[in-house]
Amino acid sequence: MHNVLFLPFLQIPSGHHHVADSIENQLKQMAVNINCEKIDILSYGYGNIESLISSVYLQWIHKLPKVYSKIYRLAAVERPKLNKRFRTYEVLFIDMFRNLLQEKKPDVIICTHALPSYMVARLKKLQLWTGIIINVYTDYFINNLWGIEEIDYHFVPSMKMKDQLLGQGVNAKRIFITGIPVHPIFSMKNQIVKKDPIFSALISGGNMGAGSIVQLLNRLKPRGQILYKVLCGKNGKLLRHIKNLNNPLIQPIPYISSKEEMNRLYDVTDMIITKPGGVTISECLIKKLPIFVYDVLPGQEEQNLIFLKDKGLVHHLDEWTIHENIEEELLTVLRYKKRETISRIHHYLMEIDLEDPGSFIIDIFEKG
Repeated sequence: MHNVLFLPFLQIPSGHHHVADSIENQLKQMAVNINCEKIDILSYGYGNIESLISSVYLQWIHKLPKVYSKIYRLAAVERPKLNKRFRTYEVLFIDMFRNLLQEKKPDVIICTHALPSYMVARLKKLQLWTGIIINVYTDYFINNLWGIEEIDYHFVPSMKMKDQLLGQGVNAKRIFITGIPVHPIFSMKNQIVKKDPIFSALISGGNMGAGSIVQLLNRLKPRGQILYKVLCGKNGKLLRHIKNLNNPLIQPIPYISSKEEMNRLYDVTDMIITKPGGVTISECLIKKLPIFVYDVLPGQEEQNLIFLKDKGLVHHLDEWTIHENIEEELLTVLRYKKRETISRIHHYLMEIDLEDPGSFIIDIFEKG
């Protein structure tokens, strides 16, 4: 039996968890002799304090976005360097990680967050652990905290990130462009004949709070050319707000747990209006959907948006708060720029040289 340990960070249902779950799903479908486990080190080491830290983190982002953005940019984006040390994290976590690895005895560690990657790489540098480490990057840039030198394999979303790692001295044979891994079902195309005589838009990004998505809905003023379906997740406040609008062209969709149902929704929509979270964007790129970005959280999403706009993969609705007619901008793109948009998405997807991370991991065991 081979042991694979996934290391996201925090219990917030973020892309770090979705990517880990997607790869775990691949492994379980392909092999019966692999044991997968996913552990958040903060919950493992500090118990209930994780929920407090998660709450403070979310409040910081929403209440002091400019402060968070500046600190994140200085600490995580600017001046990348080798042989970096984050001693505060080492004091807080290194003994926990050492105990965790001694307890679980993994053969392969898959890091979907930068902090576990740094800590496990540090243990390997100190020769306190000798197994295989894989970084799976869940955003479209490389946070400075990620471990680099001691990492055995890097699964990156783009050629730009591969070039960055090559520039830092990483062997090309250890870097694979995978995109941001998503559940395999999103690669399937349902044979559904779209019956709606008008365009259909899927709106997401309201699961963590109502905020900007309510403002967006209040400014849509549908004129009968687009049907808006809003993914509410577990946000009851947003669901009630949409029902109270009593507009047949703005429909709330409650929490969806089924990947099959989510895939079906993608297949019957003409566009998505969302935030630039890595996993959602990756799913939509695979489905070749025109993507409109209406809001950006400080930190990771800001950096994602820079990459996505540079590649022409998304349309930024950066002035929707002052425009009277948002729908006209959406229709213009769909009618006159969709072919160009899909062409750019296709070009980006052609960069991917490893579409099946699960099979690659199994090959590691077979060669091992």
